[in-house]
Parts: sequence; C-alpha cells; structure tokens
Amino acid sequence: MGPERKLYQKVKNKLTSISWIRLENNSLLGTPDLLGYNNSGHFFTLELKTTRGNKIKFSPHQISFHTRHPHNTFIMVEALGPGTVKLFRGSRIMELEACGLKLEACCSGLEACGLLLDKLGA
Repeated sequence: MGPERKLYQKVKNKLTSISWIRLENNSLLGTPDLLGYNNSGHFFTLELKTTRGNKIKFSPHQISFHTRHPHNTFIMVEALGPGTVKLFRGSRIMELEACGLKLEACCSGLEACGLLLDKLGA
C-alpha cells in the first residue's frame, strides 16, 4: 500500500464524523482524491499528498483544478517520517507549490484538520 493510500486510511478511520467518497477518476485529471460531506450538510473536496521533504509535487491538472475551484477545496499533506499532517486551502496551491511545507497551514494534526472540516458551513 502506497503512502497516499495509507493517509486515506487514516482519514477514513479517524475522521468518522465526515462521510467520505473516494473519487477514482481517470477521465477528469486533477480531480481531488476525496469528496467530503460533514454534519452541517456541507460538501468539500480533499486532495491527499505525502512528501519526504519540504517540496510537494502537483500535476498541472491539480493546479488547474484548485485555481479554477478556490472555494471548499483543501489539500492535506503528510510529512513522512515525522508523520505530521497539515491542511491547506486549495486556493493557496500556487503558494504551496512554491513554498512547500514552509507555508503556514490553516491547521496541523489530523484531529485538528478533522475539526476544521467538520465545522465548514456551520
């Protein structure tokens, strides 16, 4: 099992207050990995990324998606090794690509990220 799939398993098993739909889409490149639906009835997307260093790799399609859809889109990044999880708004994808994990996240830690996502639209 690859690192992004392991991150998905953590998200699915720990953030149980959110209904997750894994988007397996080969026809619309750049579509985020997950569609989330929280208890407030709010939909959002979540792109999962893992990295061994500071830099985060995005495809041009992923950059295009988040640039065209700046609201209710998020990017969750796990730094492999320390296992740190950070959440960024999709609207900041250009900054995230340029700065990597040095960019200030909207929250850190899987539980804190889950709380932020669960309160969207409340």
